[in-house]
Amino acid sequence: MRTTIGVDIGGTKVAAGIVDSDGRIGDVVKHPTPYGDGEALADVVGRAVAELRERHTGAPISAIGVGTAGFVDADRATIVLGANLGLAEEPFKERLRRRVDLPVVVENDANAAAWAEVRFGAGRGSEHVVCVTLGTGVGGAVVMNGELQRGRYGVAAEVGHYRVVPFGRRCGCGNHGCWEQYASGRALVGEAHDLARAEPKRAERMAELAGGDPEDIQGREITRAAVEGDEGALACFRAVGEWVGLGLADLAAILDPELFLIGGGVSDAGDILLDPVRESFARHVTGRSTRRLADIRIAELGSAAGIVGAADLALR
Repeated sequence: MRTTIGVDIGGTKVAAGIVDSDGRIGDVVKHPTPYGDGEALADVVGRAVAELRERHTGAPISAIGVGTAGFVDADRATIVLGANLGLAEEPFKERLRRRVDLPVVVENDANAAAWAEVRFGAGRGSEHVVCVTLGTGVGGAVVMNGELQRGRYGVAAEVGHYRVVPFGRRCGCGNHGCWEQYASGRALVGEAHDLARAEPKRAERMAELAGGDPEDIQGREITRAAVEGDEGALACFRAVGEWVGLGLADLAAILDPELFLIGGGVSDAGDILLDPVRESFARHVTGRSTRRLADIRIAELGSAAGIVGAADLALR
């Protein structure tokens, strides 16, 4: 059985793990992510790889797969833009190769996580899958005919930045009305804050969980209150679920997948999110009276997906 190391580079931490060819993680190490310095980042990843190799001398490593936030070029070598890492046109593959002396593949983190779900998680057995990650923003990845679709320049499936409201809310990408402004974890928190200002009584439980100040309400308080059955929190999930379902309906018109997978922190709410998403999707999808509707599921692998997917892409 061949063994690889998968690395997941996030804005705050680097996590690296030993992964076998069946997608099982044997060991994980974590280090803080340096900001704005490609050499320092390569040092951190190289050190994590060295630690894992020292711990597992009996398992020869065949390759290193790196999943990173940001745009990665078509050659899977350069971080074209990693805004949360403070990097641009960063030749990360070459930097890391000099430190590890192994084949290296660099991939977008959403692509890596989606690939893990299709190979080993909630998407097993499906060949036409769209994965949507609902976190601070909205990320995406597309697998068609069993192949990861990266686009001509490597930056396909940035679904959070297609515009659902012309001249709508300002987005950090520079445009207005992007889907992630209405369907993300940030949007969920915005719904709760708006509710607290307009109808304070309906937000009382969320504010209580946040320590008493409605302005401190975050996603965990909204989710906990919703699980308890709090109507105000459930209304926030219904509002965001409506937007998520609407966006999936538009993606279905373009891509016609058999399956949508929903991941990210917002998906921790499970059916509290899925129910309004499915209802909205069924209302908005084109040809709804005659077409076969895609299934919509919650992703299974959680925080392990990035490591597993990056490792498997390197193996393949």
